[in-house]
Amino acid sequence: MSDKKVAFITGGNRGLGLETAKQLGQLGIFPVIGSRNLEQGRVAVALLRAEGIEADAIQFDVVDKEHYRAAYEYFEQRFGKLDILINNAGVSLEGEPADAPARKDPTSSLTEDALRGTMEANFFGVVLSTQVLLPLIRKSPAGRIVNLSSNLGSLTWHSDPTSRIYPVKMFAYDTSKAALNSFTIHLAHELRNTPIKVNSVHPGWVHTQLGGKVAPTTPEEGAKTSVRLATLPADGPTGGYFHQDQHLPW
Repeated sequence: MSDKKVAFITGGNRGLGLETAKQLGQLGIFPVIGSRNLEQGRVAVALLRAEGIEADAIQFDVVDKEHYRAAYEYFEQRFGKLDILINNAGVSLEGEPADAPARKDPTSSLTEDALRGTMEANFFGVVLSTQVLLPLIRKSPAGRIVNLSSNLGSLTWHSDPTSRIYPVKMFAYDTSKAALNSFTIHLAHELRNTPIKVNSVHPGWVHTQLGGKVAPTTPEEGAKTSVRLATLPADGPTGGYFHQDQHLPW
């Protein structure tokens, strides 16, 4: 096991995260699922094992700092390293993206609870848990950090009236993803002279519990960008914002 790559997928017990774990497992990588509900994580592991993929699950809530340290101890004691971190867990407290154009003045009426809750899960939790796990990623010969962002985090597109996302304004969610993109840029710069690569991903508008029922992209298709960036070669990009092979504007 020590020679096998190990990946940690937060929010990996369902939807896009579970599909990402499956695709990584199919490549011979050992996926560890982080799930707020450990039993749901174990159910996901059973699904993977039924397809011939060895996996494990740990309890992990991205806003619970005690889980950060517990995750560190798990990976340190069992593997001595962490090769891939996929920051997949996230929330949307303003409804589904498909509903956004129909809402009126969501920015001016957004509650403090919605704003703080979204930023806590989608930004602060990701940053702080990554900081805790980073020493283990440094022990990998080819560490990869993949931050699940969204095209709704693009300030360029949000300010362009001709952009297709221009009318889709969810202030808390959009801002959390823009902030996450900033984290990607800054961490990639700090680690630029190491083997570690850090990138942001727009998986597409994916048909999941978060993405909503009318989303056109399947989890199978949506996971492909994360898997590609998690398995980049040594000459691959870092500090980028991608959907499939497309560079997205910040």
